[in-house]
Amino acid sequence: MSALVLFDFDGTLADTAPDLAAAANRQRERRGLPALPEPQLRPYASQGARGLLRAALDLTPEHPEFPAARQQFLDDYEAAMTRHTRLFPGIAELLAQLGRHGLAWGIVTNKVERLARPLVSHLGLDGDCAALVCGDTTAHSKPHPEPLLHAARLAGYAASASLYVGDDLRDVQAARAAGMPVIAAGYGYCGGDEASAWQADRCVADPAALWPAIAGLLRAGGLCPELSGAASD
Repeated sequence: MSALVLFDFDGTLADTAPDLAAAANRQRERRGLPALPEPQLRPYASQGARGLLRAALDLTPEHPEFPAARQQFLDDYEAAMTRHTRLFPGIAELLAQLGRHGLAWGIVTNKVERLARPLVSHLGLDGDCAALVCGDTTAHSKPHPEPLLHAARLAGYAASASLYVGDDLRDVQAARAAGMPVIAAGYGYCGGDEASAWQADRCVADPAALWPAIAGLLRAGGLCPELSGAASD
C-alpha cells in the first residue's frame, strides 16, 4: 500500500460524546447534582476525564478530589461505553474507500488501551486497522509526536508517507511535530470555527469531505499520483 492515513478516535472516527457525557453526569448524580444537557458537555469529549470533570464538577487535576473522581469517572464510562457510541455517518464508507485505493489506515488516540481497544473492536474496526496506538502505548501522548511516529513504524510506513486526521489542536500539533500533513476534522467536538484557526493543511466540516481532502494531500505530496481522478470516487 502506497500511504498511511492515521485518525484520531473520539470526535474524528467515532461519536463517543453521548457515553462520555453520561459518565460525567453520573459523577454529578453521585453528588446530588442535576444532569447537564449533553450539548453542554459535548465540546469537552475530546479532552477525556480531565475536560469532562472540569465541565461537570469544576474539578481540575490540582484538586485533592480529582484522582478519586477521575477513577470513578473511568469506571462508570467503561461500564457503559458502548451504549450510544457510533461511527460518524460516512466513516465506514470512507475506510472502505481507502482500502479500495490501496491506502492503509490506523488509529492514534489519547484514550488508554483498556478503553480504546474494546471500542475499536465493538465498532468493527480492528480487522483492517494497520496500527492502534493508545494514550498509554508509548511514553508520551499527543501533542507529542511519538504516538504518530510509533503508529507509522507499526504499520511499516515512514512519517513522510503518512498523514493524520484529528479534531483537536493537539492532533495538529502532534502531526506537525511528526512531519505529517494534517487534516482538522471541523465536525468534531472542538467546532469548525475553532478548528479553522489551527493552521492544518485542510479543515473539513463534514466526514463526507474527508476523502477529497485526503486524496488531495496525498497527490500534492507525490505519494499517490494515481488518485488524480479519485477525489470524487
